[in-house]
Amino acid sequence: MAATGERPDRDAPLIGRAETPRLHVMTYNLRAAGGRSPHSWTKRRPLVHALLERERPTVLCTQEGRFRQLRELRSDLDGYDWLHLGRAGGSRGESTAILWDERRLAPIEYDHLWVSRRPRTIGSRSWGSGTVRMLTWIHFEDTATGRDFYVVDNHLDHRSERARRKGAGINADLVARFRAPVIVAGDFNCDAATEVHRVLTGVGLVDAWDAAARRLTPAWGTFNHWRTAPVDGGPRIDWILVRDAEVHLAAVNTFAEPGLTPSDHWPVQALVSLV
Repeated sequence: MAATGERPDRDAPLIGRAETPRLHVMTYNLRAAGGRSPHSWTKRRPLVHALLERERPTVLCTQEGRFRQLRELRSDLDGYDWLHLGRAGGSRGESTAILWDERRLAPIEYDHLWVSRRPRTIGSRSWGSGTVRMLTWIHFEDTATGRDFYVVDNHLDHRSERARRKGAGINADLVARFRAPVIVAGDFNCDAATEVHRVLTGVGLVDAWDAAARRLTPAWGTFNHWRTAPVDGGPRIDWILVRDAEVHLAAVNTFAEPGLTPSDHWPVQALVSLV
């Protein structure tokens, strides 16, 4: 179902806290801490907090966040647990950290992989990557329903198309091993009309944007270049894909203040039910 061109009401959630058995999934490139005003984390942190407090996703897949930045984000949000590993190991570098509503979900197992020929080697990179890239996955139990599912959080390379395709292949191999519903999300640094997207949708995943029974917003581009006005039909480089899940709602959240966005990406959201 097509959405209107109106932007979301600042004081109302697009989706909000999900009622059991539905799950609210969000993927959000936070943009790493640092930078000058007005785009410094100090300036943006209250906006990120306000957005997340309003939406209360069940699962939040983040990209680029650094350890101290994510600790501050976690301290701003009551009722969330989180998993972090820097792409250079330990607390070093950006990450694909996942946060979750600890009243609904319990982690069963998890792992991290690097987008390289040696995916279990911390800090490794290959195929002309502009920087080290990684993914994080968690196997969750929904304690409210007893159902289990997997979440995979990605940040693929911004420079190398080959590295992005290889990263999609790593995801495809990983998803093939999972024997439960799967949610694959992240910043894929390429539009949906690419080989990367085709590889992922070729292993039983469907794009939540395409599959949604209702879209709450237009198909705004998800990389906003720090501009507060969303661009209809711009590159959609942040995705949520699902397997064995029904998608009820999908949205691109353009919450901002005059002259200031929370990040240089708009978060993408989906409300899903496991099937």
